[in-house]
Amino acid sequence: MQQLSDQELVSGVLRGSPQHQTALYKQYSVPMFRVLLRFARDRAEAEDMLQDGFVRVFRDMAQFRGEGALGGWIRRIMVNTALSHLRRQRDFLRDTGDFTPFENRFRTEEDFASNLDAETLMKYLQKLPPGYRTVFNLYAIEGFSHEEIADQLNISIGTSKSQLFKAREFLKRMLDKSFIV
Repeated sequence: MQQLSDQELVSGVLRGSPQHQTALYKQYSVPMFRVLLRFARDRAEAEDMLQDGFVRVFRDMAQFRGEGALGGWIRRIMVNTALSHLRRQRDFLRDTGDFTPFENRFRTEEDFASNLDAETLMKYLQKLPPGYRTVFNLYAIEGFSHEEIADQLNISIGTSKSQLFKAREFLKRMLDKSFIV
């Protein structure tokens, strides 16, 4: 089956066509897996998230209104699926009340990750503790604000800011160690 348009995929999935479900999965599974790898601690966890995400995509396809790209809609479902997985983990995030020492560093800190290739960045992100990894992904890659992250994860804005700061510091320490010969 040749690559179908988003409209053809949506209408076929809504009709319950297994061929269209397979085609949609084949077209979007690799890019969505890459998104989920950033949130997961390893490939197996990302695969679980991907499976659950596609179950939600197929179940909720009638909610897709076609106002934006299908890929963007699927990506949002995948990110929400990853967050659901992470919320079920115990001690996912610990609240950190005082973030004021970190506030000025956020505004002036150079974005060190912009100089890394995707594979290297992925390797380092997967080594982060789940809370750091999730906030870093939502803020630095997905473009969420601290207010949106706090709302999504049911944490304070201060916790979101401190988790981002700690994630960046953790990544910098890992990078520094990797360049020491």
